[in-house]
Amino acid sequence: MYKVTFKFENGDDVEAFAASGENLLEVARKTNVAIDAPCSGNAACGKCRVQLVGGELESEKTVHITEEEYAQGWRLSCVSKVIADVEVLVPDIASAYKSRMKVADLDSAKEIEIFEKTKADIEAAGISFKNDLEVVRVTMAPPSLDDTMPDIERVTWAVEDACGVERVKIPFSVMKKMAETLRTYNFDVQCVIRRAENKVEVLDICAPDQEVKVCGLAVDIGTTSVAALVINMLDGSILAKASTGNGQIRYGADVINRIIESLKPGGKKKLQDAVVKETLNPLIMQMCKAARIKPGMIYRICVAGNTTMNHLLMGVDADPVRMEPYIPTFFETSCVHAQDLDIKTFPHARVIVAPNIGSYVGGDITAGTFASCIWNRPEMSLFIDLGTNGELVFGNEEFMMSCACSAGPAFEGGDISCGMRATDGAIEACVIDKETMEPTLSIIGDEGQKAVGVCGSGIIDLISELFRCGIINPKGKFIREGRRIRYDKYGMGSYVLVFKEDAASVKDVEINEVDIDNFMRAKGAIFSAIRVMLNSLDFTVDMIDDVYVAGGIGSGINMENAVNIGMFPDIDLEKFHYIGNSSLSGAYTMLLSSEAEAKVSEISHNMTYLELSNEPTYMDEFVACCFLPHTDATLFPSLTFK
Repeated sequence: MYKVTFKFENGDDVEAFAASGENLLEVARKTNVAIDAPCSGNAACGKCRVQLVGGELESEKTVHITEEEYAQGWRLSCVSKVIADVEVLVPDIASAYKSRMKVADLDSAKEIEIFEKTKADIEAAGISFKNDLEVVRVTMAPPSLDDTMPDIERVTWAVEDACGVERVKIPFSVMKKMAETLRTYNFDVQCVIRRAENKVEVLDICAPDQEVKVCGLAVDIGTTSVAALVINMLDGSILAKASTGNGQIRYGADVINRIIESLKPGGKKKLQDAVVKETLNPLIMQMCKAARIKPGMIYRICVAGNTTMNHLLMGVDADPVRMEPYIPTFFETSCVHAQDLDIKTFPHARVIVAPNIGSYVGGDITAGTFASCIWNRPEMSLFIDLGTNGELVFGNEEFMMSCACSAGPAFEGGDISCGMRATDGAIEACVIDKETMEPTLSIIGDEGQKAVGVCGSGIIDLISELFRCGIINPKGKFIREGRRIRYDKYGMGSYVLVFKEDAASVKDVEINEVDIDNFMRAKGAIFSAIRVMLNSLDFTVDMIDDVYVAGGIGSGINMENAVNIGMFPDIDLEKFHYIGNSSLSGAYTMLLSSEAEAKVSEISHNMTYLELSNEPTYMDEFVACCFLPHTDATLFPSLTFK
């Protein structure tokens, strides 16, 4: 056995042990060391680079590391074998996907305004924000030799009388603490209950003078990122908000790689632990600390995620999702509780899962569609969720059609050499001077924050600006010379946004032609999906009244730039609306409102699903879109660069 030391720039080193010849990336995974591997260790992406600073590694040379970098000790961890005691430096860019957890400052109106607006819009649509959780106080006569009724019957009768119901259910978790609680407070207690028609379920039993906080947890489980809210279920106020990277990402940037990983021995448990134990539970602890509550006060959970994420969260076999005829284990489920998944909240907390529509259109889209309110409007609206997969919904109050396209992880930084998710150190906006080719950047983080990489909104700006300034041609190839333009020995060009001496990285932050090509395929997938879906309904783009764009790819999207690169249709810019993380907004409303939960289920049942792979024109449309802005210039009649 050899000792492996993973060193970090912040000094939080991690030690592990490995057998002779063991793969370094696998050692990191076993030790929960965050090293980005979007390609799941196939040596295709070049993002799992580490620097050898001591000891030895047996490591192949790859196209992702130059001769100079190799001489400086840079290696890809996925092609490196441990053959001696070794020390490796994990740079910020390799672990950027799992950068420090971000807990929002709720004193900032910006952090909660989108949820308040969503709530107001849904209330205006006639949905009541009431749920079935309550707190009731009950008093019972203490037992005696003349009154030997068991505690559980005593509580049952008291709750029946207080609530005016005929049936009361008391779970085992409450029964375990009942005897001590009743006698400590002389049979005068408060009960947290869930009311359903003519029956009540007692969720908890506590002191009569205790300030009982009945809280809920709303979670958006994205392929790349996880975001969550803790809310007061009695008044709807947001108590805490936080986000972090999805710990599963080290097993691959896309759902297909993760499904394949889950098929290996112990794989389902490994993927489930990555999202529950490494991601959700630490997120819950941090939010409870910020909200000054105990995790046991979270009595309900609502999860919105794509179909694969829902299956992996529950430890359910996800392989049928990717295999023809693409049949998942479930679209909806109502039988899951926190203790079933080892989520560290109130054990019997009910887990609401936003319903899936198909193998590649999941609960994040049903929740997001609900939050967008297109189901309540007569106008023809297009809802677009930009994430690792691109999902679209088109329709109005009379009908809705959905589809999904394989956009890949580019919108969240995957498949891009300098890409990262929208967290501290990410370039989220960019403007380039046409004459000097010098960039002006907006970087997420505190004042003085240095750049680590580029997130989705920044990549959209960057490619649009490179094209506007004539630095790249419609094929995404570099055609100008300058201080920031480089060409390697194969003639491949790149543009340097930030030189390494000014970056919070071990190398220049730059984008190359392969990155641009990857992003052009991603934006092409979105636009071609829009075209095919509209054509299937005999609609044209000028019939679109509003476009609602969702996704946590930055603080906002420059819609003009998105049109300029051919990602969105060339329509009036006033029709575009960025609505942020609509999946989380939808989960928030489902958590807080029983009517909203029922409405989302209704939406999922009534939505038509279009399978793009069965559409004969889709591939032709997609190929035509892999160009800036498109091979058919007539589709973008108003496109002008200033």
